[in-house]
Amino acid sequence: MSGTGAPLRIRRLAGAEAPDPLPLPTYATAAAVGMDLAAAVRTPVTLAPGGRALIPTGFALELPAGHEGQVRPRSGWALRHGVTVLNSPGTIDPDYRGELQVLLINLGDAPVVIERGQRVAQLVVAPYVTARVEAVEALSDTARGAGGFGHTGHGPRTGS
Repeated sequence: MSGTGAPLRIRRLAGAEAPDPLPLPTYATAAAVGMDLAAAVRTPVTLAPGGRALIPTGFALELPAGHEGQVRPRSGWALRHGVTVLNSPGTIDPDYRGELQVLLINLGDAPVVIERGQRVAQLVVAPYVTARVEAVEALSDTARGAGGFGHTGHGPRTGS
């Protein structure tokens, strides 16, 4: 499947080419938000419980102007094996041209083997806004104010 938005330019690197070429990242369904990213490892990588590994994809990207890439975990893999993207979501800046790699961690209790072509993460391409930073003496008041973690409570909300 292919998206309908701005073009995402992808360059195959040596790790994605012959003799066992990997498919381009793709959307699994017409309504999917993330494209599947596959492992471009030459030999299987065993991820021990608590272990982490940087997994190559074999591709470099040129994101559309005004967009970032977000590398996110695959929900089924997280549920079944406890494997997730360590710096989730991983951010790909639009000016980065190096290989897209995925930092995985095994939070499960059993080793997980990552093989060539296995889908290890998903890529979401999203628009972003660059903020203009302004130093001020005071910020506007809100009902929450400076309340931090847990400030809004744990139970159901009451009232309207």
